[in-house]
Amino acid sequence: MTATALVEALIAAGLDPAERAGKQTLFTTVLRASAPLQSGVATDVWWVPGRIEVFGKHTDYAGGRTLVCPVPRGFAVLAAPRQDRSVTVTDASRDDSITLPAGTDVLPQTGWRHYVEVAVRRLARNFPGCAFGADIVLASDLPRASGMSSSSALVIAVAAALGAIGGVRKHRAWQANVRTSLEAAAYYACIENGLRFGGLEGDGGVGTHGGSEDHAAIVEGRAGMVSAFGFVPPRAIDVAPMPAEWRFVIAPSDVRASKTGAALSKYNQLSAGAGALLALWKTNHGGAAVSLAEALASERGAAEQLREYARRSSVPGWTPEDLERRLDHFIGEDARILPALDAFRHADTDALAGLARKSQADAERLLGNQIDETIALAKRAREHGAFAATSFGAGFGGSVWALAPADTAEQVARRWHRHAFVARPGPPIIRLGYASPSERRA
Repeated sequence: MTATALVEALIAAGLDPAERAGKQTLFTTVLRASAPLQSGVATDVWWVPGRIEVFGKHTDYAGGRTLVCPVPRGFAVLAAPRQDRSVTVTDASRDDSITLPAGTDVLPQTGWRHYVEVAVRRLARNFPGCAFGADIVLASDLPRASGMSSSSALVIAVAAALGAIGGVRKHRAWQANVRTSLEAAAYYACIENGLRFGGLEGDGGVGTHGGSEDHAAIVEGRAGMVSAFGFVPPRAIDVAPMPAEWRFVIAPSDVRASKTGAALSKYNQLSAGAGALLALWKTNHGGAAVSLAEALASERGAAEQLREYARRSSVPGWTPEDLERRLDHFIGEDARILPALDAFRHADTDALAGLARKSQADAERLLGNQIDETIALAKRAREHGAFAATSFGAGFGGSVWALAPADTAEQVARRWHRHAFVARPGPPIIRLGYASPSERRA
């Protein structure tokens, strides 16, 4: 398939036609960069998007709910098998590449290569005997470190491509542990966070202690829809169409949401807070709850009981007041998912505006993961004509989404931020087809 044919297939899958020119450039870049590949056979071509977290800040890993959708920006990916046991990944956007052995003896890497290394090692560990030798070429129009899940999309892109080449879905270990596409998303999340998945052994991951909302949106999201998911275990709740008269407008804060160093520590501290609350519940109350959400749903009055445990607590690194704020944030944010779903379903601008305003305020006051830039961006979006706006992603940087009337969304974007773009929910990960050697050289 030519770049034009690949783009048209993506539009047929639900991508906004307004994205046509950008995707033509993206797929052309990948096809040209892949022309010298070792393999002379036809090669798989994929689309792997990032995601918008509409609501659900730091709720997924604690068993809460989220409302998400695929963003119409992401990775064009081409993958071809190699005869040797090595994996070469080329980022055509950066004109950079890495070659690794397709096994468990992969040396630690840094930067974007770290995500590739982690995916290669985990697949080799979990699915011994699969032939993962591959050439992978990718290019992205997704802003990096912007809260739109560029790192999760990269992990999924590499894992899905290697999985297809290595035939992991025929492996007994895959068939015994991964039965649905949502479970595949959860497994990809475990590649990233390093956790064990069923009988599939874990490792150190990339260092973040996150959940699987990003992966669920990328794998199970729907074009033109927002999707509600619950987690621990992952489950689909419901979907609602994006109103025809609404558009997302996305603006990066220009502060990279880096998951390294101090930023990684802050991110993981929020995850640790949810874990500390669950531990307090089990210590003081007992029971077999596997998540904070399950503990809170286990009986009437559980929230007040847990709040009292937090007030009397002595948890290293957490004051009682901080733990209580962490609890209040989780309860409030988790409760917004179903009302937000209804607001999308009924195109209720007032309801959505109120939910977004409360979500942003709670992120600033209770979660504490906002920076001056995201706070100001959310405020300016409303001043420039958006009816709702809030930050999204891990925090400590990242982006802000706004909602605006379709007929003024481009104007809002131009006034709001130089890098803002208008978006409708796009398709999830999709295998678009094949590119022959002659098409790669075209």
